[in-house]
Amino acid sequence: MRRVVVTGLGPVTPIGNGADAFLRAQHEARNGIRSITNFDASELSVRIGGEVDVNVEDYIERKEAKRLDRFVHLALIGSALALEDAGLSEDDVAGEATGTCIGSGIGGLATWETQSGIRFDRNPMRMSPFFIPMLIANMASGHVAMRYNLLGPSSTVVTACATGSGNIGDAFRIIQRGEAEVMLTGGTEAPITPMGIGGFAVMKALSTRNDSPETASRPFTASRDGFVAGEGAGILVLEELEHAKKRGARIYAEVIGYGTSADAYHVTAPAPGGAGAIRCIQRALRSAGIEPGEVGYVNAHGTSTPANDLNETLALKSVWGDAKNVPPVSSTKSMTGHTLGAAGGIEAIATVQALHSGVLPPTRNYLDPDPELDLDYVANEARELQVDVALSQNFAFGGQNAALIFRRF
Repeated sequence: MRRVVVTGLGPVTPIGNGADAFLRAQHEARNGIRSITNFDASELSVRIGGEVDVNVEDYIERKEAKRLDRFVHLALIGSALALEDAGLSEDDVAGEATGTCIGSGIGGLATWETQSGIRFDRNPMRMSPFFIPMLIANMASGHVAMRYNLLGPSSTVVTACATGSGNIGDAFRIIQRGEAEVMLTGGTEAPITPMGIGGFAVMKALSTRNDSPETASRPFTASRDGFVAGEGAGILVLEELEHAKKRGARIYAEVIGYGTSADAYHVTAPAPGGAGAIRCIQRALRSAGIEPGEVGYVNAHGTSTPANDLNETLALKSVWGDAKNVPPVSSTKSMTGHTLGAAGGIEAIATVQALHSGVLPPTRNYLDPDPELDLDYVANEARELQVDVALSQNFAFGGQNAALIFRRF
């Protein structure tokens, strides 16, 4: 199998856009959760979220932007940032050697709401002819390919909150097999809409700390009461090693393992004891050809929900044999909120940056430890620690799990 490396990072997040800004924000444990401004949330029980501050028209012409849903906007911005970070021009990537693997867990939710209103309030035939192309989840991959004339493999993995990791894993394997030299990959999501927030709120999945948004996302604590929804994109440039070396690319890290599994248990609840997560992590370790003790850092799914954080902790303890053997763990969601289909991409970027910078990102708001959760959660402040191997993992509704392993290059 050919070796695959990460050469470009394109985070678009509630705490910063672009590799440098995102890294600084992590090191400062910056809060990205605020009262919602995308729409009037006053009638909802949850009125907080992680919104991205970016001027879309800096990246996409106004006429084109109107024909795209926000989840595609964010993917195009992330792709532009990732290519710039990788030092790759449009001419460099155009053609059959470059492909796309970018997904969204939900797709064009805002478009669905707007066009549904037109259908019920006026007339179905007054809906936009762009309704379906704006809605479907594969359009992030499709529009990135069209923007840069990428003629190589193109696909979209949709596995809810594991979407970003699943797309990166598939892109990794595509390059391993020799089907592409470069892949733009990751996840994107724009769920902060009335139906998005309302839908998760009626499930009782969200934190209701409307009066304290900055402390609402508090993974692994005794007082965690649900996740905070966030929007964003995490796009990476993966490249075949020799291709990257030949052009003198900066290499952040090497991708060495990928694993997936199914809980086959429940629509939303994780399998007891983290059984599905255990299989997923073990498969990623086997794919990488390493033992658990070689992993020096875990970027956890860490949603701030009672069930996920407990079962994720149990899974890690099972794989490593004992709490004291588990390497340092942190949750990027404590700062960004849960960006759903984008989470795996954003958190893979955070994991790669931890390896490259020698600084582990913190778990913000770790204020009241849960005695049942007894791991080293990198509490509240970034930690200087150079590690050689790191694991990034995501677990989704429907019991679909994905884990990625990166090595410092």
